[in-house]
Amino acid sequence: MSPIDRRRFGVLLASVEWTASVIQGAANDPESIQFSRNGWMPNNAHLPVLLYRGAINPAAGDPATVLEAVFGKNGWPAKWRNGVYPFHHYHSTAHEVLGFARGHARILLGGENGREVSVKAGDIALLPVGTGHCRIEASSDFLVVGAYPDGQDWDLCRSAPDAAAMQRIRTLSFPASDPVIGANGPTTRLWRAMQ
Repeated sequence: MSPIDRRRFGVLLASVEWTASVIQGAANDPESIQFSRNGWMPNNAHLPVLLYRGAINPAAGDPATVLEAVFGKNGWPAKWRNGVYPFHHYHSTAHEVLGFARGHARILLGGENGREVSVKAGDIALLPVGTGHCRIEASSDFLVVGAYPDGQDWDLCRSAPDAAAMQRIRTLSFPASDPVIGANGPTTRLWRAMQ
C-alpha cells in the first residue's frame, strides 16, 4: 500500500470503530412516510420513505466518512458526495439512501404537492425506488453522501415513467439489509413486512 492508501485505510478503520457509539441515535424506529402516485411521479405505494433523525453525531470526526463506512458495512456502498438536485426526479433502478453530513436543507419528497421535510447534518433518509425528491433550499455547506444497495445502479428520471420503468419499480429486489442498522434494521422489518 502507498502511504496515502494506509492513511485512508486508517481513517476508515477509525470511523468504523467510532460509529458504534455514534450510530446509536438510529436505534429507534425511524419516521415512516408513505407515498402513492402523485401526478407524473410514480413514488412507491408499497414501501415507505424512512427518516432517521440524528442518526450520527456530525460534530465528531468526519461525518461524510462515517456515513460512507456505515453504509458500506451494511451492503450499501457509497457512490457520491454532493447535494440533492434542485429539480423533481426519481430513480427506477435503485433504492437510495441519503446521509446528510453537513448543513441543512428543505427537501420536497413525493413530487409536486408532495411533503416537505427539513433535514440537517446527522439525519439519514432512505428512499425506496420510484420516490420523487427535490431540493427546495439548502445551506451553503450542505453535503450529502448517496449510496445504493449492492448490485443496484441508479438512473435519473425526470418525467413520467413508461411501462418498462414501472415494471422495474414494481419488481426491484428488496435490500438484504438496512443501510443504517444492518440485517435486523427497520428496512428489513418494515419493507419485508410489506411484501
